[in-house]
Amino acid sequence: EIQLVESGGGLVQPGGSLRLSCTASGFAFGSINMNWVRQPPGKGLEWVAGIAPDGVRTWYMRSAEGRFTISRDNAKNTLYLELSDLRPQDTAMYYCALPGPGWPDRGLGTQVTVSS
Repeated sequence: EIQLVESGGGLVQPGGSLRLSCTASGFAFGSINMNWVRQPPGKGLEWVAGIAPDGVRTWYMRSAEGRFTISRDNAKNTLYLELSDLRPQDTAMYYCALPGPGWPDRGLGTQVTVSS
């Protein structure tokens, strides 16, 4: 059974930082591209960042480039997302997810709220 458990969200002021984590089990984590996706209030899911199994190749949505950093530790079956220079429009539920249309294999999420 695939399990993904996100943590690290919270309330942060604009310009602040957070580090999200996702622990994975039930599949060959070290062999699969992994993603972070998010769902802003009242909107649909949007892809944020992805990382290849090698941990070297990474991809970001345009508004995340230079502010967010995705990484992974395959020995710990853990995915990370470092968020910096956060903006109110980054407020969303953040999920780690396996590849797939609509990202059906994702965790329950961790809430990030950016507000002064």
